[in-house]
Amino acid sequence: MNFTQIAETRQSCRNYDPNREVEREKLDAILYSAQLSPSACNGQPYHFTVCKGEKAKAVAKATMGMGMNKFAIDAPVLIVISEENYVKTAALGSKLKGIDYRSIDIGIAAAYITAEAAAQGLGSCILGWLDDEKIRDIIGIDKKIHLVITVGYAKEGDKLRTKKRKALEELVSEIE
Repeated sequence: MNFTQIAETRQSCRNYDPNREVEREKLDAILYSAQLSPSACNGQPYHFTVCKGEKAKAVAKATMGMGMNKFAIDAPVLIVISEENYVKTAALGSKLKGIDYRSIDIGIAAAYITAEAAAQGLGSCILGWLDDEKIRDIIGIDKKIHLVITVGYAKEGDKLRTKKRKALEELVSEIE
């Protein structure tokens, strides 16, 4: 698949097959892709904690506040993305420009993770609704949790939904 095909077929999976594990080589490909993602000053200010089994179930429950993300419990893999410190040059740039480069870098890494998951024939969903404190306790870290990404095989028959997007003319301006 080329990148456009990945973009056309990737969607947020909310219907996982809980009986189908993610193969190690596919998970490794996803993590390698995330490792290659660009970041400010090449600082990679994030950490990926891969949760499986009971830890995945516990993290999934920590994303279900107020009835959200009920499908997460069926995903066999959850990738928790936590914040790490800036490298000095990115920290200086962030302070001078007032831009949170870490959040941008984490978003880019999440996009790489979900794109590679799609290329591997897997579903994924980026979860921003989460209980930071609970997840920190479950995985044993003290850094801020930004996102959790569910990864797994969609249940058989889970159909590709029509993408509803703004018209390109609403999103793009060209100037010379």
